[in-house]
Amino acid sequence: MQNRVVFVDYIRVAACFLVMLVHASENFYGADASGLAGNVSMLANDANRFWVAFYDGFVARTCVPLFMVVSAFLLVPLKPGTGMVDFYVKRARRILPPMICFMLLYCFLPLLWGGMTPEQSLTDLKHLPLNFPSMAGHLWFMYPLISLYLIMPVVSPWLEKATAREERIFLWCFVLSTFIPWIHTFLSGEIWGECFWNRFSMLWYCSGYLGYLVLAHYIRVHIDWSVKKRMTVGLVAFLTGAAFTGWSFWWKGVPGELISTPLLEWSWEFCTPNVLAATFGAFLMFSCIRQERPPKIVTGISRLSFGMYLMHMFYLCAFAGVFIQGSSASPAVPVAIAIPAIAVCTFICSAVTSKLISLIPGGKWIIGA
Repeated sequence: MQNRVVFVDYIRVAACFLVMLVHASENFYGADASGLAGNVSMLANDANRFWVAFYDGFVARTCVPLFMVVSAFLLVPLKPGTGMVDFYVKRARRILPPMICFMLLYCFLPLLWGGMTPEQSLTDLKHLPLNFPSMAGHLWFMYPLISLYLIMPVVSPWLEKATAREERIFLWCFVLSTFIPWIHTFLSGEIWGECFWNRFSMLWYCSGYLGYLVLAHYIRVHIDWSVKKRMTVGLVAFLTGAAFTGWSFWWKGVPGELISTPLLEWSWEFCTPNVLAATFGAFLMFSCIRQERPPKIVTGISRLSFGMYLMHMFYLCAFAGVFIQGSSASPAVPVAIAIPAIAVCTFICSAVTSKLISLIPGGKWIIGA
């Protein structure tokens, strides 16, 4: 317990819940058969438009970057004496068995309640070497997480020697790269060297979640602010970024009209300026927690958060059916209540299930706890 970074446990718990809040919200603008956001979306009414923008955009959009920053905050630079192979083996043992286990479960378990056809199950199984199963879209996150682990031993020697100014130079390049999704959407699909024979633009190697990795190190090593300053700067950054994120969805969403999901979510990508600002602000605010020991429930859920993330879509789809009753326009309870209710019920059931699995011998190979 003495070696735990207390505020990181709080972030893990919060980010885990926010992931579920995001997916609960998708039930109120997805236009495909699953009810979740696919390639095409449609908002039934202004209430759905507002509350999805609020819960998914304003409140929860920082969930994935917070997980990325936490991983980097704890792991880079690598501990002295840790070699690349040793690091890879340890990370692989931690995440690959649970990942593979749940990929298989998402291929087969829905067959028990008629959630998929045998043909779809077989297709998903054959597709596993290439990507996640069709009913487990949330597992996309595992691939960039793995890529982050792969690059950590490469960038660690530089981070050990880099000055604050040198890291800021990289971070400003990263900030500039976060505008690329907007440029692609509104100005040009190909910029700075991109073309059909080259996907790697000028800022490719300064973009993506690597930027959050360097940001995590910069915060831990080079930001030595008082609690008051961290809270003030963090609150301003979060509110500014989150408000823009929520507004961007509201601006593009027109109730009753089909719209391309990427266009509706034009500013919801995790490496955009607004999400970066909100993530930076949220992390700073969490870092103001100065407890020596977190409550046991926080530590416990933090340790179970990986398994909860992996399994939560099984519960979320079931609870969405209960609260929505087949109509996102007129759910069983108002949308303002339905979205958090789906997320809370999913969170509790995922926590209980993960805890029970953790008590089974070898349970860590299933949920990573």
